[in-house]
Amino acid sequence: MANSIRLEIVTPERLFYDNDVELVIVRTLTGDEGFMANHSWACKLLGIGEIWIQEAGSKDFKIGAVSGGFIDVKTEITIFTDSAEWPNEIDVERSKSHMESARDWLKTHSRADTDEAEILKAKVSLNKALTRMHVAQGGGRRKSR
Repeated sequence: MANSIRLEIVTPERLFYDNDVELVIVRTLTGDEGFMANHSWACKLLGIGEIWIQEAGSKDFKIGAVSGGFIDVKTEITIFTDSAEWPNEIDVERSKSHMESARDWLKTHSRADTDEAEILKAKVSLNKALTRMHVAQGGGRRKSR
């Protein structure tokens, strides 16, 4: 078995994940980044995106959706996020509805007469919905090594 490190993912509602992992890949504000045992200490902001977890001794990844937050890497890895979901927890119809609403709103509001904060809010809502739908359908490209 390769080196492993403890990973905890905490949301305001629950302890989403707590186990030993070989690798965790998250979307930071600068792109996808992976973290393993013996990684240099780091604290980074997370974007909305998928989280890929390779548990100790496994070749496959568990895939979930997270909505921002931050990752703290020391002798263990802790992720704090507003929300995290496994594929089976995602309501695809609700996500489609949120995606359509956000797209429609963005199409009908011009940048000249709309507050930038409102535009950003709609873009964040769209990104969350797209990520949730993608995760519910199996996630991205990294199924296994």
